[in-house]
Amino acid sequence: MVENLTNRFWKFIKRPEGNAYDEAFTLEETPLVAPVDGQVIVKNQYLSLDAGTRMWITGREDGYQPPLDLNIPMVGLGVGEVIASSDPNFVEGDLVRGFGQWADYSVVTAELSGLMKLDKSIDDIRQHLGVLGFTGWTGMWGIMETGEAKAGENVLVSAAGGAAGMVACQIAKNLGCHVYGTAGGANKCAFLEKEFGITAIDYKSENVEERLAQIEGGIDVYFDNVGGPQLDAVFPNMANYGRIAISGLIAEYSGQPTHPARFDQILMKRLTVKGFFSPDFADQGPRLTEALKEQYLAGKLNMPFDVTDGLDNMLAAYTKLFTGGNIGKTLVKLF
Repeated sequence: MVENLTNRFWKFIKRPEGNAYDEAFTLEETPLVAPVDGQVIVKNQYLSLDAGTRMWITGREDGYQPPLDLNIPMVGLGVGEVIASSDPNFVEGDLVRGFGQWADYSVVTAELSGLMKLDKSIDDIRQHLGVLGFTGWTGMWGIMETGEAKAGENVLVSAAGGAAGMVACQIAKNLGCHVYGTAGGANKCAFLEKEFGITAIDYKSENVEERLAQIEGGIDVYFDNVGGPQLDAVFPNMANYGRIAISGLIAEYSGQPTHPARFDQILMKRLTVKGFFSPDFADQGPRLTEALKEQYLAGKLNMPFDVTDGLDNMLAAYTKLFTGGNIGKTLVKLF
């Protein structure tokens, strides 16, 4: 019975300065109680750590969603097993994904959390947070829908060593594009070139703008996860009528918004710049998942994982997202 279980969770208590997450969260405990009013209790097996959540914990009111309130359990995406349910659409033993809490057990209302049953036949359930989940949706949508990439075009992906960036690189490669990616450090760049066959640029040790200037014909599609100085390096190296698909702005999440120094290039090169946000196309999730699953099962799409064990180590894992310590999808393993 859930009444005999204790739930540990990370409580959001202060808006962090920089990467001072130890001051922003505290690990607390509370007894679990039986679900009521359509609630479902999920025993979390893996929790997903995503850079976009950094903006949720700022005080910004002009983001794509309101900032999180203080003194609540931190919200995040997870995969786990239903252990109790008062929702007729979910039963004990279902494998599910949804927005719950940074906790051993997520207590959610199915509709509000986007809870959905998952395919148990997939060989690695972590991929439901990787290529077959929101990360995969983002990579595919940004390249194919927002970026409208076509075979033979030059595609650049920033933060290519991160989860969404890796999917975007592979999707573009599978389309027959010439793919370039920026990443921080020689190890990440070597990994990208070896595993995915792209041309990697180390933004920490190379002059990104000079490297991009060597791309014959310019960049047709830029899948941007970063913003900031890298975006300024890209603008003058875009091809005429190029498309910029903005997925994330890691360079700006913990500070003040920056202003593109080369904004003029949007006019000079007649560029299309468009932001996109996965909840806006969540209704396309089943279609995207099937397309991603086809490539995954064919061995044309994969995702490495950076896994940290234990809820106690959540903040150390979270910090990796903003210090370049991860390659691929960052997860915390619980049970």
